[in-house]
Amino acid sequence: MNNFTFQNPTKLIFGRDTIVKLAKEIPSDKKIMITFGGGSVKQNGVYEQVISALKGHSYIEFWGIEPNPTVETLREAIQLGKDNNIDFLLAVGGGSVLDGTKLISAGIPFDGDPWELVLNPIRIQKLIPHAAVLTLPATGSEMNRGAVISNKITHEKLAFYSSHPQFSILDPQVTFSLPPYQIACGLADTFVHVLEQYLTVTGESPLMDRWAESILQTVVEIAPKIKENSHDYDLMSQFMLCATMALNGFTSMGVSQDWATHMIGHEITALHGLTHGHTLAIILPGTMEVMKEQKWNKILQLGARVFHITDGAESERVALTINQTEQFFRSLGLPTRLKEVNIGEESIQKIKNRFLEQNILLGEQQNIDGFVAEKILKTVME
Repeated sequence: MNNFTFQNPTKLIFGRDTIVKLAKEIPSDKKIMITFGGGSVKQNGVYEQVISALKGHSYIEFWGIEPNPTVETLREAIQLGKDNNIDFLLAVGGGSVLDGTKLISAGIPFDGDPWELVLNPIRIQKLIPHAAVLTLPATGSEMNRGAVISNKITHEKLAFYSSHPQFSILDPQVTFSLPPYQIACGLADTFVHVLEQYLTVTGESPLMDRWAESILQTVVEIAPKIKENSHDYDLMSQFMLCATMALNGFTSMGVSQDWATHMIGHEITALHGLTHGHTLAIILPGTMEVMKEQKWNKILQLGARVFHITDGAESERVALTINQTEQFFRSLGLPTRLKEVNIGEESIQKIKNRFLEQNILLGEQQNIDGFVAEKILKTVME
């Protein structure tokens, strides 16, 4: 295993009717700003539960954090927080609201423009404590310190790291109103989060491998059942916990990581607005195909342990595993080719050129540059 330091300070509050616990988790003397997305929480009852739980607390609301949160919107939230001397943040929503709130947390005490913090997180001087009520399982933002922030002017979508939520409340009942597409993207996001930490070097940690495989196996098992009944509490509980465990640091201890699929996917989202989890479903099979010689043994292990592909020559099993991975995403209802979502050669060249201009090198061996990214994208064109 590689050297590592692990710390995860987020308190996870999981289960039925747990939003009420906000009353005791947030000190009554705090000046709270609650951050929201587009308003679905008013339709599914979450808003009413949050407001009821915060009765007696001092709070203001900020609405409108969009999918793939933009620094332009977050600047408005930061200014509102400054004007009202906010000293606690509560994010209520999916990963985008949680991600945006992490930048707000760093931006309120900061004198400069928040985009400076995205470009150079070392400039973070102080953080406003924050917590979350999760409504959409996918990103794992409820139990990690990472976020992804977009810039409308530069068409960039960049990773940003600040602090973990102090606590996160996960009530699987709030997922019952999610549309099928969002559920599909969340399942894909969860699946690829694990593979970015798993599909690298063989033999680094049998324990981490089996931990990762348990999440992958669970997602593959529950996905078709959720498609049939997304109101099953136990199924949605498993989905919610898988999404959290996929990216809270547990499966990455001491092992190599990739993240090329994510970084290429961020470019697609920045250029076209395609939902993050969907971009991963398109790009991952291309990454596996182009990098299969490097990932050969781990692809074989994935095939055997998750998809039960054990017969035939190694080359046949590798090909079957890559195909089975793509078919899993298609079984969720997600198109897996760029042509199917109207993305063409022009976008591929933009991504290649951006990677080359910024000298971006990705993958567990840092050998995926703009030219390799171009090859990956052309592999999944049609």
